[in-house]
Amino acid sequence: MKTPSLPSLYSLNLDDMRTVLKENGFPRFAADQVYQWIYKHYVFDMGQWSNVGKKVKAFFFENYDLSIPKIVWNGLSKDGTRKFLVGMGDGNTVETVAINARDRLTLCISSQVGCAIGCTFCHTGTMGLKRHLTTGEIVGQWLAVQDWLNKNARKETEEGLQEERLTNIVYMGQGEPLHNYENVRKSAQIFLEEKGIGLSQRRVTLSTSGLVPQIEKLWDFPPVNIAISLHAAHNDIRTELMPINKAYDLQKLFEAIKKVPLKAHRRITYEYILIKDLNDRQEDLDALMELLDKKESKVNIIPFNEYPGSDFKRPSEQRIRWFQKQLLNNDYICTVRVTKGDDILAACGQLKSEYEKLNLWDDDAHV
Repeated sequence: MKTPSLPSLYSLNLDDMRTVLKENGFPRFAADQVYQWIYKHYVFDMGQWSNVGKKVKAFFFENYDLSIPKIVWNGLSKDGTRKFLVGMGDGNTVETVAINARDRLTLCISSQVGCAIGCTFCHTGTMGLKRHLTTGEIVGQWLAVQDWLNKNARKETEEGLQEERLTNIVYMGQGEPLHNYENVRKSAQIFLEEKGIGLSQRRVTLSTSGLVPQIEKLWDFPPVNIAISLHAAHNDIRTELMPINKAYDLQKLFEAIKKVPLKAHRRITYEYILIKDLNDRQEDLDALMELLDKKESKVNIIPFNEYPGSDFKRPSEQRIRWFQKQLLNNDYICTVRVTKGDDILAACGQLKSEYEKLNLWDDDAHV
């Protein structure tokens, strides 16, 4: 597949689109109309944009690419999690996961093709970094998955069968979101725009491995939920798990975290992948509690999700619950993430474009 020569229309936030239209002699309000067709109605054929002027549509057709990424493959887990292999215009692919939980349908979205951070517990890290995703490709994952759901998925309600609707976003797919800061920031603006998708700030979570210079820029980021991939409270163990700790150790990380602007009653979530005999000991608990401010912290324990080729092991359920109980007994908010999608390698740390080696571009392959 060839890379589109035109910029993606989905890389423009609403202010961008209004400015582009004004600079080219068109009314600014046309941007609001286009935004509603795309992000509220999921209509990508401008021929159906009935209230948009012909000249405006001709302008966008000539100057922007309106195609959305292609769903190359999708697989359904036994627990209802669905993983999508999403193809970009240049033939690269990323994995995106839709996770059902109670009244939410959360999209775990990718920000890069591969990842440069190289965390040793993460399947994505074995890919290395191929490239950043553009804003349009990040937003395009949402559009492609929601379009697929509109056409293929229904749920039973009291009012009858209704379309499945995505409700939340976590930037926890392939890649380090803050390594691709500007494109991720603009995509968040698009997801939050009231005249479009209109997600609330509390329905968007940004996760980072601890890229300190970028964490210090978060004052300029939309005020979404922040999650820090901590995974160890000792520098030597964290360095073993996350090579980024060599450059930005725990002291530097927490100095940067203190500068993160938190809205009232918000907490930073600290993700802690629990690995058997490595970071699940009493001394790890003691160091973790010494490190975290219980009033501004929430610990999310993620039992290690095993994948082919990894030497790490998942702790027993008894050990996982013991670790959580110790934190709860010391007045920390602590949850254990329910493992979802591990049977199709869709769980946390398991994403890797395994299916890109298959010749699926010309197939409508679904499982």
